[in-house]
This record gives sequence, structure tokens and C-alpha cells, in this order.
Amino acid sequence: MIHRFASVFVLPVLFASTLTTGQIASAPQPNPVLYLARTESVVTRGKRYIRYRYDVAYKDAYPAEMFAPAPQLPPCGANRKASRTRVDIYGQNGKRLYGFCDLARPSDLGHIWFVLRQGVNPPSYVYIELTDRQTGIKYKSNLADTTL
Repeated sequence: MIHRFASVFVLPVLFASTLTTGQIASAPQPNPVLYLARTESVVTRGKRYIRYRYDVAYKDAYPAEMFAPAPQLPPCGANRKASRTRVDIYGQNGKRLYGFCDLARPSDLGHIWFVLRQGVNPPSYVYIELTDRQTGIKYKSNLADTTL
């Protein structure tokens, strides 16, 4: 009889208490699906660059909490008001090209980019990693082209 009581009463109560304290882990998120949206020529301080703009399909699948400000976490570079999730862009060889620590919402994944000096060949493919700095979970994208 004790086992029946535990399974009918105690376990649901424990489950409900973990829900109210927020200790249950959320469902895993999908890996990002990255694609090149466009390239553009930019001039900064008299130097010409090519900006490679990317978007993430199904970005609304990520919860807003992943992009909330996280001042309780260590700074991201010099940014003390960084969001919970960091986004880094890498060439297919693993070389980091650029990163973002201040995306405020999942829709901001539609505005990520990196730049190279005009005349410098980009890597053939790039990928991104979303790092949830609170949980330590990383989400790695597909390889995306650098040409349209």
C-alpha cells in the first residue's frame, strides 16, 4: 500500500513542486538552420568590405528566455549586459569570424553577419553556434554557403 500511495500522491506533488520552482529543464531546442540572406558592400573609414548577412530558418522555435538579458552571468567580452545566449559565426575550418552577445529576441537571429575586406576570399561555408551561457548547451547549425 505504501508504494501505491507514493506513486499516486507523492510523485505528482514532487513533479508539481519542481514546475513551480522552475527546476525542470526545458525541452531541447533544434539546431539552427542557417542560410545566406544577402551580401552588401560597405565602406568604413575609407576601407571597402563585404558584409555577409545571414538568417536562421525557424528562429521562432527558440524561446525568448534564451535571449533575455543575463547580468547574473559573466560578461561576454566587455559586454556586462549580455544576453543569455551567445552566437558565434565560424568558417568551415572552425576559425571564428564574428560573434554576438546582445541578441535580445529569437527574431534577431535574422540579422547576424560578418565582414571581410573586399578582395579577401571568404570561406566556402560558414556555420553558427548558439551557446546558452546559462545551461552550457550548444546548438550547431548546418554549413551555409557564402555565395548566393
